[in-house]
Amino acid sequence: MSKLPKVTGRDMRGVMAYPPTPALPGAERIDAVDTVDLAETERMIRNLIGDGVDAIALNGTLGEMATLTLEEWKAFAACAAETARGIDPDFPLFIGATTLNTRDTISRMRFLSDLGVTGTLLGRPMWGEMVAPVMERFYRDVATAVPELAIVVYDNTAAFRGIIPRSVYRTLIELPQVVAVKYAGGASVGFRYHNDMAHTGTSFPLMSIETDWFPAWEMYGEELVGMAWSSTTAMGPGPVLELRDALQQGRTEDARWLTERLRWAHEPFLVGQDFLEFAKYNIPLEKIRVNGAGYINVGKSRPPYTEDHVPEVHVTTTAEHVQRYRTIQGEIEQRFGKRTPKHALSQV
Repeated sequence: MSKLPKVTGRDMRGVMAYPPTPALPGAERIDAVDTVDLAETERMIRNLIGDGVDAIALNGTLGEMATLTLEEWKAFAACAAETARGIDPDFPLFIGATTLNTRDTISRMRFLSDLGVTGTLLGRPMWGEMVAPVMERFYRDVATAVPELAIVVYDNTAAFRGIIPRSVYRTLIELPQVVAVKYAGGASVGFRYHNDMAHTGTSFPLMSIETDWFPAWEMYGEELVGMAWSSTTAMGPGPVLELRDALQQGRTEDARWLTERLRWAHEPFLVGQDFLEFAKYNIPLEKIRVNGAGYINVGKSRPPYTEDHVPEVHVTTTAEHVQRYRTIQGEIEQRFGKRTPKHALSQV
């Protein structure tokens, strides 16, 4: 009998953090080798778990899955897995395995299975846009090939050239390996989210970003939207975890206030203004904001998606976003009596 993942969709609750892949100095060079800062990787994983995130997903877009060499990806995955296992052998760690084809994806998934991680964050091949039957076969094939590995489906409309059709969601709920969907790519709580959820129900959460979590929770309840995804946690997870606690404890007004403050902090950031424009500069802008916040030292972006071609206006508005996030960290400390984050680097 085939083994099944250690977790199910009903187990996925709380906040899933999406941090970057820390880079050593010189990672932006085309002749750079072994660019992953493994010491910072270990510190990053320890601090995120120590500060209370409920799961971690690595090697999506921000995690530079597309720009790591195979050797770098393996070293990063092994370091993250060993670090998490040393803290909690059952901690939900999902490492990206997206490639341009099914065979390479399966090979990477088998490597992750051998590391003993919970699962994989998995987008789909995107050189040619996948129609629904091809998408269905892809997810069936990878789940069958590595049945013990849980899958968080990465639904990013810009990265993967379109939405996941509702017919595919009907297929995904048949696969016990699928435990969540990262609902991203400019999507918000609206008609598509509602209609997709009509097909998934309580099988697994369609994870919204943290700024949409409260309205989704109000509309559908914890049983359907019990987990959110957050790359903002890489700036210091305190505000997002405070929102989680407010939701789980039924403190509606606190949750509403936290959501409003998080949205205020995000107002200058390009992602909420023009997602298609943001998608052009996703990796460097995310790294700029994380480095600016000082919780993780993530270094420079790897080529070709480097910081030097980001328009200055986007750099400026990102800096304003960072300053606003620092402001709400102080507000939360004052309102709830908590210092956030615990493990911040010294501010420059």
